[in-house]
Amino acid sequence: MTLVFIKLGGSILTDKTRPEALDEQTLHRVIAELAAIRAAQPALRLMVGHGGGSFGHHWARRYNTAQGISGPEGWQGFARVADAMARLNRHVVGALLDAGVPAIGLPPSASARSNSGALVELADSPLDALIAAGVVPVIYGDVVVDERQGCAIISTETLFAYLAPRLGPERIVLVGEAAVYTADPRRDTAAKPIVRIDSANYESVLALLGGSHGVDVTGGMRSKVEAMWRLVNTLPGLTVQIVGPQPEPFRAAVLGEILPFGTTIAV
Repeated sequence: MTLVFIKLGGSILTDKTRPEALDEQTLHRVIAELAAIRAAQPALRLMVGHGGGSFGHHWARRYNTAQGISGPEGWQGFARVADAMARLNRHVVGALLDAGVPAIGLPPSASARSNSGALVELADSPLDALIAAGVVPVIYGDVVVDERQGCAIISTETLFAYLAPRLGPERIVLVGEAAVYTADPRRDTAAKPIVRIDSANYESVLALLGGSHGVDVTGGMRSKVEAMWRLVNTLPGLTVQIVGPQPEPFRAAVLGEILPFGTTIAV
């Protein structure tokens, strides 16, 4: 059984510059491609995660939720972020169900616990059972109860990093930006995609990276690359691929084929 973790970035699911603005066209296009891949490869097992985009990040910024509970409105912010993320999750799960994919949304806030912002507990046995049955669990970046600061926000990449040693994916596909670039391609026309990140260039690539566009309280591209680099160094044979939502690179990444575009992170 081959298991693939797929993250659908908030940047492709929403307009991150406007509160709770869903990009339905991109969502349904990506889900249709995912359903076609699953139909063609019935033995392939999938777990989907998604980012917060303009749903969770909007409320998290308003209430400063990423820094924990700091005032009387802190728990209101916690609840607002959880509510917004659950709404976005219903859009993703609904699109999968409409495409014929048995999918179920599982909120991390129901079982996760952190300490000073670091994830220390998350129920994985339900995920394992669902994946073995051919069901697609859909998790997402979420608020969790934190032992020291009251609450924390845990990104999808952090969830993947916690679950990968326990569930054993062969690859992780992060769908959002078309690749990791030498500079911001929206501001610098000379920016070039970085085809591969490995021990030879990791430090120099990290020095180039900044945050993401719009509101992102989980750190942007730099934190994603750092988290995935630590993971591929921990789990031999795991590869991480960063691609855009277009059908050709998305399909190639999910199926483990040579990428015509995008960035591969591997040791």
